[in-house]
Amino acid sequence: MSLEGKIALVAGATRGAGRGIAVELGAAGATVYVTGRTTRSQRSEYDRPETIEETAELVTAAGGEGIAVQVDHLVSGEVAALVARIARDHDRLDILVNDIWGGEKLFEWEKPVWEHDLDNGLRLLDLGVRTHLITAHHALPLMIRRPGGLLVEMTDGTADYNAANYRNNPFYDLAKTSVNRMGWAHAKDLEKHGATSVSLTPGWLRSEMMLEAFGVTEETWRDATQKVPHFAISETPRFVGRAVVALACDPERARWNGQSLSSGGLAQVYGFTDVDRSRPDAWRYLVEVQDLGKPADATGYR
Repeated sequence: MSLEGKIALVAGATRGAGRGIAVELGAAGATVYVTGRTTRSQRSEYDRPETIEETAELVTAAGGEGIAVQVDHLVSGEVAALVARIARDHDRLDILVNDIWGGEKLFEWEKPVWEHDLDNGLRLLDLGVRTHLITAHHALPLMIRRPGGLLVEMTDGTADYNAANYRNNPFYDLAKTSVNRMGWAHAKDLEKHGATSVSLTPGWLRSEMMLEAFGVTEETWRDATQKVPHFAISETPRFVGRAVVALACDPERARWNGQSLSSGGLAQVYGFTDVDRSRPDAWRYLVEVQDLGKPADATGYR
C-alpha cells in the first residue's frame, strides 16, 4: 500500500494513537504534518517527555516525511496558520486525522456530574470536542479542493458500544460519543465533495502512558496480565495506524462514509496485523468476554 505524494495532517500526534498513525502513514510514503503542544523546549500540562519532533523523526525514519508543528488546537488562529502553511507548501490535504485529546488527567472515574470537578470536566470537553471542530473548520476546505479526501475522527469506543454503555462519567461519556457523532455528521457534508468521513477507535491501547501506569514496556507488556488479565487483548498504537493506512489506500473507502469503525474490525476486512502479526479485536472481546465477567482468554480474539 502506497501513499506517496499524499499529504496528511495528524492533529494530536505527540504520543499514543496519534504517533502510531503518523508513523504508519509515513511508512506508506506520505508527507505527514504532526501537531501537538509538547516540543523539546516546551511541555504541555501533561508534563510528559514525548515530543512532536520525535514523532516527526519516526515518520521520516519509517519512509515518509515528518513535519512537526507546535499547535494548540483550541486556538483558532494557530490552526488557521497551520492550514495556510500546508496550502502554501502543497496546495492539498488528502488525509486529516483528528486525534486531539489530552483529557486523561482530567476525568474522575465513575463520578456523577455533581461530584466531578467542574472545571476539569469542562476542560476535558474543550480538549476532546472543541479542538476537533476547530480543526475541521479550518482544514476541511483545503481537503475538499480535490475529491477523494479522508477525515478520520479518533475516539474511544464504537458508536454501538458507547450507545449501550456508560463511559465512566458524564464528561468523558459525552466527549467520546460526540466524536462518534461528529464522524457521522461530517460525512453528510463531505460526501457532496467526494470525500469520506469516519470515526475510528483503537482497542485497549498500549500507549506510553498505559505501559508506564502498568510498570511494563512494550517488550514486557504481557507481565501486566498477571494483575490485569484482560490486558491480553491490548494492541500497539501502530495497529490503529495500519487501519488508517488501509482506509486511505482503499479506492472504495467511500463505502465506509459516516460509519463508526474499530482497528480490530478493519483488520478483519483488510487483513493487516499488529506488529506481532496478531489481529486483536478488542471491542468484540469486551462485549463477548470482559463485560460478561468471563475469565480472561484472548483465544480467537487476536
